[in-house]
Amino acid sequence: MKEGTVKFYNKTKKFGFISLKDSDEEYFVHASNVNGKIKKNDKVTFEIEKGEKGLSAVNVRVV
Repeated sequence: MKEGTVKFYNKTKKFGFISLKDSDEEYFVHASNVNGKIKKNDKVTFEIEKGEKGLSAVNVRVV
């Protein structure tokens, strides 16, 4: 599991981005891959999966 921080999340459009801890890398996240609810600045754990449009965060959970 990777750790990171929610950089942006739009609950209306149901997507956002997560910044990987100690890195400049960011990953797209969709509400369908979130366990519970997330908001900006939440600390989360997640896995990375390759999708149609590139890498995205899946199995996202608030720490």
